[in-house]
Amino acid sequence: MSTTSKKNPGTEVVSLDALVQQKRDALPDPTNYELFGVQFTLPPMRAIPWELQEKVGDLNDTIGVLAEVLGKDKVREMYKAGYQLGDLEVIALDWQKRSGLEPGESPASSDS
Repeated sequence: MSTTSKKNPGTEVVSLDALVQQKRDALPDPTNYELFGVQFTLPPMRAIPWELQEKVGDLNDTIGVLAEVLGKDKVREMYKAGYQLGDLEVIALDWQKRSGLEPGESPASSDS
């Protein structure tokens, strides 16, 4: 078999900038929520910075991710409003749905 041009394996660089930007542009808008007088906004899960995984440890820990995204002050406000674990589950499930994820699917899943 003969080839007219020889390429060194591993020397081609494929830029993914346009593809990534296209996926980012297609993300849904952040969602504004209100529960028991506390208002908060959550970004689409796939828009969460990758560094968050270092802080939370497991991106499948949706409640941990939620707390990190909202920040300590908002979490304290939720404590004062009497939020329960079941309430956080409702928030997490709706957030996943509005982010285009199935319940239990990680924001960093392979089909994202």
